[in-house]
Amino acid sequence: MSILLSLFLKLSAFSLVAFGGVNALLPVLFNLAVNQEHWIDVQTFSDYFAIAQAAPGPNFMTVTLIGWHIHGVLGALLATFAIAWPSSILIYFLQRFIMGIKNPMSKQMIQYSAAALAIGLVLSSAWEISLQINHGLTAHLLTLGTIAITCFTRWHPLYLIVIGGAFGALGFI
Repeated sequence: MSILLSLFLKLSAFSLVAFGGVNALLPVLFNLAVNQEHWIDVQTFSDYFAIAQAAPGPNFMTVTLIGWHIHGVLGALLATFAIAWPSSILIYFLQRFIMGIKNPMSKQMIQYSAAALAIGLVLSSAWEISLQINHGLTAHLLTLGTIAITCFTRWHPLYLIVIGGAFGALGFI
């Protein structure tokens, strides 16, 4: 099977279960791109994820960068389209269905359930990715420290990015 066809089919399937966005499926995307298909290595995946998070725009930029790495501009366009089209169609019809529900309690229950599912998937994804890309005690401590600072202080995330960058520049991680 052509690499572009494989990319298109696998990312289209991911799109249908990407509840909470692409970040909810990062461990699965990591496993596919790095371990199964060997499209990229661990460091490249980490770099693409960092670029996607730092850049303005949608979270699926990681997928676009993987497509670009595989087959240039055509790969980037195909990967972006593949990750977007199935979920867009699904959401269109799901939203029409939800808007048709007359009982406001039922609507609210569906919306709260969807939000809880998305949050759970994103948190699970963050945990799995940190286990896969952190190498060494310092990286794990930096991750745990970042979580603690985020949960218990009102620090701006840019401070944490600067601290992480400084640790990397100094060779601690």
